Amino acid sequence: MKTDIYQRVTDKIITDLENGVLAWIKPWSADNMEGRIVKPLRHNGEAYSGINILMLWGAAFEQGFVSPTWMTFKQAKQLGANVRKGERGNAVVYANTITRTEEQEDGSEAIREIPFMKAYTVFNVEQIEGLPKSYYEKPEAVIDPEKRIAHAETFFAKTGAELRHGGNRAFYSGGRDFVQMPFFESFKSPESYYATLAHEITHWTNHASRLDRDFGRKQWGDEGYAREELVAELGAAFLCADLGLTPEPSADHAAYIQSWLRVLKNDKRAIFSAAAYAQKAADYIHGLQADLEVAA
Repeated sequence: MKTDIYQRVTDKIITDLENGVLAWIKPWSADNMEGRIVKPLRHNGEAYSGINILMLWGAAFEQGFVSPTWMTFKQAKQLGANVRKGERGNAVVYANTITRTEEQEDGSEAIREIPFMKAYTVFNVEQIEGLPKSYYEKPEAVIDPEKRIAHAETFFAKTGAELRHGGNRAFYSGGRDFVQMPFFESFKSPESYYATLAHEITHWTNHASRLDRDFGRKQWGDEGYAREELVAELGAAFLCADLGLTPEPSADHAAYIQSWLRVLKNDKRAIFSAAAYAQKAADYIHGLQADLEVAA
């Protein structure tokens, strides 16, 4: 690629963090989608995943877009529409591997998989004229903020995670394999409760019997700890979007931002890796749902 997409995306997120903006939360406090939060969508309604979610959430907030739907110039043209003159697109990335057969020293052949990533440009439907009316419709708000949210209750219950309530701390105990949560009534909103639970359930997936995620953590606050917290933060954001929930920044974010900045400044691929691990965790949790239909 002509530009280093890893560095480009990482620099943008570092700038946001230094300004106190979390790309995975800020759009939600800007009345995005008038109360209903969804992942960015492709032109065919399929949700983006991983790092592309963060990139497009950030772009939507920065440019004030309400619609979650994005498409390429060519896709818009195929629908009989056109991107308005002067509109600037936003980058998303496509990752895959290519296989290559290589001759070994002993004369045998081995197949080697080589990862690659390329960027391409998409436009929000609000930058496009002439699309079918369905692309411009806004979904209705679905959350009653005064009550427990039934589909979220069912969703987290179906993970099978041991959940304990009480005290004033939320955490996942890896040694004893349970999630500790303060009582529901102690949160200022139902969304805050479920967002916190989503964060801790994402931590729960790192157990050796599940996804066995290990960043070499040795003590609280080290780089491995910061990487795991970033995965849990993004995993919670992805799950909340899937469940149509609108979380708010927690009191821990200010403290975490500095540790995340250290990681991102030292490794331009860290946010891509964290988003991939978070997506894997979210997919794992969804895989525990059986026939549960999730509002998305």
